[in-house]
Amino acid sequence: MCGFVGFLGGNMVADSGVPLLRRMADTIANRGPDDDGYWWDPAHQVGFGHRRLAIVDLSAAGHQPMASAAGRYVIAFNGEIYNHLLLRQRLEAEGLRPAWRGHSDTETLLAGFDAWGIEATVRACIGMFAFAVWDHVGGTLTLGRDRLGEKPLYWGWQGSGADAALIFGSELKALRVHPAFENRIDRGALTLLLRHNYVPAPYSIYAGIAKLAPGHLLTLTPGQRDARSRPYWSALETASAGVAAPFGGTPEQAVNELETLLKDAIGQQMMADVPLGAFLSGGVDSSTVVALMQAQSARPVKTFTIGFHEQGYNEAEHAKAVAAHLGTEHTELYVTAQQAMDVIPRLPTLYDEPFADSSQIPTFLVSQLARRHVTVSLSGDAGDELFCGYGRYAAAGQLWDKIRPLPLPLRQAGAWGVQRIAPASWNSAANLLRRGLGRAAKDSDFGGSMHKRADVLKSDSLATVYHKFVSHLYEPAAAVIGGHEPPTVFTAPPPALAALGAPASMMATDMLSYLPDDILAKVDRAAMGVSLETRVPFLDHRVVEFAWRLPQELKVRDGQAKWALRQVLYRHVPRALIDRPKMGFAVPIRSWLRGPLREWAEALLDADRLRRDGFFEPALIRRQWADHLAGRRNLDSQLWNVLMFNAWLDVQPSHPL
Repeated sequence: MCGFVGFLGGNMVADSGVPLLRRMADTIANRGPDDDGYWWDPAHQVGFGHRRLAIVDLSAAGHQPMASAAGRYVIAFNGEIYNHLLLRQRLEAEGLRPAWRGHSDTETLLAGFDAWGIEATVRACIGMFAFAVWDHVGGTLTLGRDRLGEKPLYWGWQGSGADAALIFGSELKALRVHPAFENRIDRGALTLLLRHNYVPAPYSIYAGIAKLAPGHLLTLTPGQRDARSRPYWSALETASAGVAAPFGGTPEQAVNELETLLKDAIGQQMMADVPLGAFLSGGVDSSTVVALMQAQSARPVKTFTIGFHEQGYNEAEHAKAVAAHLGTEHTELYVTAQQAMDVIPRLPTLYDEPFADSSQIPTFLVSQLARRHVTVSLSGDAGDELFCGYGRYAAAGQLWDKIRPLPLPLRQAGAWGVQRIAPASWNSAANLLRRGLGRAAKDSDFGGSMHKRADVLKSDSLATVYHKFVSHLYEPAAAVIGGHEPPTVFTAPPPALAALGAPASMMATDMLSYLPDDILAKVDRAAMGVSLETRVPFLDHRVVEFAWRLPQELKVRDGQAKWALRQVLYRHVPRALIDRPKMGFAVPIRSWLRGPLREWAEALLDADRLRRDGFFEPALIRRQWADHLAGRRNLDSQLWNVLMFNAWLDVQPSHPL
């Protein structure tokens, strides 16, 4: 796991390339504290900077940027190729093996490029990665990203005329150092942040800077500003192919095949020349990963979890029970609310693009805990997206089935009637009814829920229903001055996505956006903030492809989600330790904003500050803040988006335009 930066063009003088690359790479030193390296070609005005976190081949033979044995290619690489030893065997068998200098997967990748070309090699790889490679023969730069988007890669042309440069890197903070960087906020991306609490690809918070899509390669020549990326693997095509050709064996055969694939994926991902462990929450996904790790390990696996003293937010006791059963070397840390809140000032730097999934806080804390003991940690992320684990899939599908027979104009009229009544009035009526029935008033936003349900009534498709289910703010453009909402996979779904039907279309939508842009980005930035490499076995593309072949009745069976995955786990861990209601990895932001975080939030939401910055409509934001503080509405998720953006804005070198 590493980080890299680079640029192409920009009218640089011969001796200015390496110093600039060094300054860019220094901003992401946390991604690679073990080594740094630079490569600069003044003839083509192209260069790479690299920061290394040494995981495989700790020697100087793993130093980057690295040139291929034939000298044709130079690469800056971030990630791991888990099957690289098998690729070396293939090169040997085909008589294409170079004289190896070391045993790093980067060297293997370059040997593949020399032997088979870039795209053919990437297709043969099992791993997580992002890279930049210069081809001396073709005079081309190629950027690449792994199939599911585990590793980040930002890129874009900035500047004009002779000063125009293509700049790219693992994090935005590195791009900001380049003199061509234009420093302009994309208000459309800001609007998307308010809706989703992350900025979906291909957009970034900066105008002219994009995220390279997962499973894509981008090849261009100096000055080629119209280059378009091309897919070498498609998550949507994988989903469509799996649904069209489902697994035809018995349920037991399906579970056997799934266990075999997962054991192989996890076994490959246990490859490391440094200490390795795993996150363990005690839920289905992380417990499955740890169980299959322990089944293949001669010594106790190191496992890590954090706990909270607040009821409803603590899974540590369940993780401890699973760890005890499996015999892992378990470390847990109970953190106080203050310790969790102490992370908040670090978030704008850790997530150098505004990011507002509040589970970023416990994710950082468990990463910090793990890093004290190991350099690599496996996680159970992606189990919900692949095996139908989210309750919203069933809820959205059932709701659409109920409202679809009703004429749309009738539903729209009903929604209008509900939304004419203010949320606070709905709340008052609900509390009066509760008191009339002898029940205590709840701290709930009944009125807000009524408005959300009414808005769903206006939907004209399942895709629209699901879009609203995952939205934090239904009309974010109204909150952003000059804002507009650009198209996403939610608002402009490809025909193949809709053809999947429910719930597969919703799962595929999450695999295309929520998984890479929220879940994986959250884990990558939190872990790399403490120089910890994370690996996600469920995202081995062979596992993903098989998961999409599983018939729906093997994903949800007898009302139980993730059925096939659970059967694998039950072979290693008793049901009694696992079967319980699903818990989120969350913190009580709602109550914190009304209590210990109130002063911090008030400063960021100050009306004068909002007017001065010019990004948000002050009256609307102040009204939301007042309603939340008074308990009239629970608007913590909407406000957290604004707070995270403004906190991020405060740590930028200068406020973007």
